[in-house]
Amino acid sequence: MIDKCLGAQRSRKIQRALRHCKVTILCLVLTVVVLRGTIGAGNFGTPEQDFVEIRDHFYSRKRAEPHRVLEEVQTTSSNNQAATDTNNYNEFDIYKILIDEESDDLKPDPNKPYSLGPKISDWDEQRSRWLKENPNYPNFIGPNKPRVLLVTGSSPKPCENAVGDHYLLKSIKNKIDYCRLHGIEIFYNMALLDAEMAGFWAKLPLIRKLLLSHPEVEYLWWMDSDAMFTDMAFEVPWERYKDSNLVMHGWNEMVYDQKNWIGLNTGSFLLRNGQWALDILDAWAPMGPKGKIREEAGKVLTRELKDRPVFEADDQSAMVYLLATQREKWGDKVYLESAYYLHGYWGILVDRYEEMIENYHPGLGDHRWPLVTHFVGCKPCGKFGDYPVERCLKQMDRAFNFGDNQILQIYGFTHKSLASRRVKRVRNETGNPLEVKDELGLLHPAFKAVKNTMAKLLGAYRVMRRLELKDRR
Repeated sequence: MIDKCLGAQRSRKIQRALRHCKVTILCLVLTVVVLRGTIGAGNFGTPEQDFVEIRDHFYSRKRAEPHRVLEEVQTTSSNNQAATDTNNYNEFDIYKILIDEESDDLKPDPNKPYSLGPKISDWDEQRSRWLKENPNYPNFIGPNKPRVLLVTGSSPKPCENAVGDHYLLKSIKNKIDYCRLHGIEIFYNMALLDAEMAGFWAKLPLIRKLLLSHPEVEYLWWMDSDAMFTDMAFEVPWERYKDSNLVMHGWNEMVYDQKNWIGLNTGSFLLRNGQWALDILDAWAPMGPKGKIREEAGKVLTRELKDRPVFEADDQSAMVYLLATQREKWGDKVYLESAYYLHGYWGILVDRYEEMIENYHPGLGDHRWPLVTHFVGCKPCGKFGDYPVERCLKQMDRAFNFGDNQILQIYGFTHKSLASRRVKRVRNETGNPLEVKDELGLLHPAFKAVKNTMAKLLGAYRVMRRLELKDRR
C-alpha cells in the first residue's frame, strides 16, 4: 500500500529511517539504565529526581578533586615525617639539629690591638679585700694546700669521628677521679667565649674569666682534653711553688737558651690567681686572633724558634717566644718543672706501663710512674691526627685503664689487662670491710682530714665572733 502511494524507492528510505530510530531509542534506553546503575540514581524516582541526583553526583566529584590532592600531599608528608622521626640513632643525621645561629658579635676593628677584656690593674687589692670579707671561702683549704680549680673542655659540637666523644668521656671521668681524691674543684667548658680565639687559643678568655669570677681559687690548673692522670696517688708539691705564679712542664735551657718551640708544654699548667696572671694573659693573647694576625704571627714564631714547622701561631710557641724574649719581666715567677711529669708525652710512656707496674708504685709522678700522660698529636676528636688512629686509640685505652686500676683497687677490682674493658676481683669480700687496708692511701687521704680540721677551726672562729658581738651589746 505504501509502495503504491509513495513509490518503491521512497518507501525503502522511510523503512530504513524507522529502523535507525528503533536502534537509537534502544541505545538511549540502555544508556539510561547503565547510568542509573553506575552513578547511583537507582531509586527509580521521577525523571526530575534522576536529574537532581546526576547533577549532585558530578558536582560532588568536582568538589572532591582538591580534597583528594590534599590527602595525597598529607600522606606524602606523613611518610616523610615518619622517615625523619626514626627511633634509630644510627639512622638519624645529628647535624639536622646542630644549626649554628648567626653571630651577634661585632667584628673587631683590625686596626685596634686585640684585648681579652678591660684592663685591670688592681686585681690583687680587689681580691685581697674580697677574701677578707668572705672568710668562709679561703684560698687555702689547709696548710700548704691551696684551693685549686682544674679546667678542661671540648668543642660544643660532637666529635668529627664516631668514637671521639667516647674517649672524651673517658678523659673527663679520669680527671674527675683525680680531682675527687685530691680535693680539687673541676670546671668543664663546652662554650667558645670569644670567636676570635678559636682553636689553640680558646683557653685564654676562659681562664681569665674564671680567675676573675673565683677570687677564692688560688691556682687554676689547665689540662687539655687529650691528657689523662696516670698517677692517682701523686700530690702536687705546692710548697715548692710558693714564690711562683706559673708552673709548666719544661726545661730552662731549651726555652731560654735554645728557644726551642717544644721547650715547654701548655697542655697542662698551673696559674696562680693574681695581677701577675692577668698581665701575662694580656701579653700572651695578641698572637691569638684567627685570620691574618695568627698567620703572620706564625711566620714570626717559625723564624725565631728552633725547629718550629710552618703553621699559624699556637699558644705554646707564643709562650716560649714570650719567655725567651722577655725573661727579665716574667722569668722570675715562672717555674719550669721537670722533676715530675706535669705533662708526659705518651709516645715514650705507654709501652712501659707493665714495666712500671712490676718495678714501681703510684705516688712517684715522674718517669717511673707519670702523673700525666698527654696524647699530643692524636687528636681523638678530629677527622685526622698525626699518628695512626689504631695506635692512638689502643694507647689511650691503656692509659685510661692504667689510671683506672688505681681507683678500682680501692674497691677490690682491677682491669683484666690494660687493653681490657672487663674487670676482675682482686680481693675477697669480708665481714669487716673497715679493716681492709687501703694500700695507696687514696680512700681517706690525709689532706681530707686536714680539710675537716680547717672546718672545725672555721666553726670555732664563728663562735668567737658571736661571743664578741654579744659582749659589745
